[in-house]
Amino acid sequence: MILELAEIRIQPDQNAAFDEAIARGLRDVISHARGFKGYKVNKGIENPERYILQIFWDTLEDHTVGFRQSDAFTQWRAIVGPFFAAPPLVEHFDLLTKSA
Repeated sequence: MILELAEIRIQPDQNAAFDEAIARGLRDVISHARGFKGYKVNKGIENPERYILQIFWDTLEDHTVGFRQSDAFTQWRAIVGPFFAAPPLVEHFDLLTKSA
């Protein structure tokens, strides 16, 4: 399984609207993508305009090709993109070890 980790910074005073938008985008768009396995969203305490989005995929290509090169990606960005203060920083990770 692959972890997509996205650091998202939104414009000030947009938290309530972004919280709704990211939940809607994950539920209505990303959760239907091939290879999608689940997600987590965390919001900063010290910096409430900073979010960490974790999406779990079967393979790297499920995200980078199957999703990113699809119409669903355009739909996703239309929902959440207007809130971005800067382009998200996105990286991918393989699981090395975990607790029980």
